[in-house]
Amino acid sequence: MFDMDVIDGAVTAMGRVIEIIGILIILGAIILGLIKYPINKRKGLHDAYQRLRKDLSQGILLGLEILVAADIIATVANEPTLRKALTLAIIVIVRTFLSLSLIVEVEGQFPWQRKANGENDDEHSMMKND
Repeated sequence: MFDMDVIDGAVTAMGRVIEIIGILIILGAIILGLIKYPINKRKGLHDAYQRLRKDLSQGILLGLEILVAADIIATVANEPTLRKALTLAIIVIVRTFLSLSLIVEVEGQFPWQRKANGENDDEHSMMKND
């Protein structure tokens, strides 16, 4: 009824589209952050550099999450093998480490420390707009 080659091709193409979206989000965050930085600097905002770092980190984090989703789709779309699963696991571990590192860099603490300190995620989240 369904041609598996067509389905595999469609799922692979969707994975590629999602990869491109993730890359565009990262590039968009870089461009937007670099546009906003001189504007914030001209306004005399003393935290213009911190805002730039926060904007860049947010874009990279979102892009990484989308790239992980694309990797999962690409791995599942094709014939799953142990080698592909291990490659996916390594990619997810590296991207998760990068995400965690960015959160610690921007917020100065691990995400679970916010909860241990009694802070509300909504109030102190890195994703909160100033």
